[in-house]
Amino acid sequence: MAQAGNAYYDSPRDIPAIIPVFPLEEALLLPRTQMPLNIFEERYLMMVDYAIHKDRIIGIIQPQAEAVDTDQAPEKLYAPKLQQVGCLGRVTAYGETGDGRVLVTLTGICRFRVTKEILTDLPFRLAEIDCEEFVHDLIEGLGEDQVDREGLLDVFRAFLDANDMEADWESIAKSSNEILVNSLSMMSPYGIAEKQALLEAESLALRADTLIAMTEMHLASENSDTPQTLQ
Repeated sequence: MAQAGNAYYDSPRDIPAIIPVFPLEEALLLPRTQMPLNIFEERYLMMVDYAIHKDRIIGIIQPQAEAVDTDQAPEKLYAPKLQQVGCLGRVTAYGETGDGRVLVTLTGICRFRVTKEILTDLPFRLAEIDCEEFVHDLIEGLGEDQVDREGLLDVFRAFLDANDMEADWESIAKSSNEILVNSLSMMSPYGIAEKQALLEAESLALRADTLIAMTEMHLASENSDTPQTLQ
């Protein structure tokens, strides 16, 4: 069972089949993590209102990494192709700023696969989704015992040292393996392909191993003349 705010999700049957999707580059939401959003574009303000009045669910998904064609029609630039896999978030906090913006927090539920986009006159995008292959996301802590926690923390320390950064190690020590892996994945400074690989990792342990490998590559590239990226 997954909990997001006051809602519980026992199976994919508890999740709507059609949802609004929010394309965000290099953004990653994962189960049982939280994503704060500062919404100011009119179409996305309307998307939040739509979600609030429906199931409070928004799908966070990346656009596909594509070279920008300056000859594209404006509508294609407005609606880039989406990745096939994203993550559902439930609006668990909402606030209005007084200057037209809204601040919302999404709590991750589970990943989804887009089966098709829905034609609509709404200014934001809707998609039909399927969560069946990610049903294990609804089980809190699944696979935590297989995570290389020490390896992940070692590479995280190296990243912090290389960038003259500090961390709240007391809070990190109290974090479960699931929260640690997913939170560090969300905060990682990587591109669309890397973030998508983290999202689509088949298990928590594989996500941790993938993040370790990415960070080691990143640290190595900082000490060489040849940038390295995930292929």
